[in-house]
Amino acid sequence: MAKELAIDTRGLTKQFERHVAVNDVDLQVEAGAVYGLIGPNGAGKTTLIRMLAAAEEPTTGEIYISGDRLLRDESNPKLKQRLGYLPDDYPLYDDLNVWDYLDYFGRLYRLREPHRTRRLREVLELVQLTSKRNSPISTLSRGMKQRLSLARTILHEPILLLLDEPVSGLDPIARMQFREIIKTLQEAGMTILISSHVLSDLAELCTAVGIMELGYLVESAPLKELYQRLSRQEILMSTLGNLEALKAELKNYPLVEDWDVVKGTGHLRVRFSGNQQDCAELLRSLIAAGIPLTEFHCTQEDLETIFLKLGHQQVS
Repeated sequence: MAKELAIDTRGLTKQFERHVAVNDVDLQVEAGAVYGLIGPNGAGKTTLIRMLAAAEEPTTGEIYISGDRLLRDESNPKLKQRLGYLPDDYPLYDDLNVWDYLDYFGRLYRLREPHRTRRLREVLELVQLTSKRNSPISTLSRGMKQRLSLARTILHEPILLLLDEPVSGLDPIARMQFREIIKTLQEAGMTILISSHVLSDLAELCTAVGIMELGYLVESAPLKELYQRLSRQEILMSTLGNLEALKAELKNYPLVEDWDVVKGTGHLRVRFSGNQQDCAELLRSLIAAGIPLTEFHCTQEDLETIFLKLGHQQVS
């Protein structure tokens, strides 16, 4: 049975004078997914997210959020209630303290007491800022400010979260804390669309990925499928014996595509078109051929390599 779609766009296009920022995009995101949107600057990611958040009018095309159409030239209050949108440059009010800032937005979202106070406590705990509730926003670190922005975005319990470059400029610890919060929100049943340049973060978080180039959605697939289809196996090998003997033996295996020596280590990085079973078979054969292997480590190309490969295909 097909899963319900949290986002469904058809022929979505946005043109600014002569520049087409988003070009005929059909995007489907399943309910409960964490969908990563990647692409270089100027690819159209922010414009696409702004249209999904009803902050930008499409030139043509349709947007459906959980099956309901986002209507043009209307305020769409019911649909906006289901959305949480975190832009990449949203300003904070530095002179307010953390609690008053969230309380202000709670009132804007028309959360009534005692629910509002309860909800403020919940989101502060989730983003690990309970101890900072009375601190002026101006005293918070960049990572804390970003978590506070996320708390504001989820205050009204949206079912779809749109996050534009939320980890941009954060240090590794702040990024890790942010990732953990996103995982918690997904476990709570929220659908999350997140754009980022930090591909290692997306690889860890996402269930599906979309790749944008020059306004087009050039690839959209579950992450597992993307790896199966586009990621080659790499095997790191080292031997007690002569490296030339290992190379000569590798020439006998058609699934071995090519190799290079890792500088300064004497390791061999072998590109291999087989699956896990073929890897095991190769290891068995090399040992049977008397190659004294000290290391044999299978890995897959990462999301960054896939992205660069796809980008190159678009250009060539």
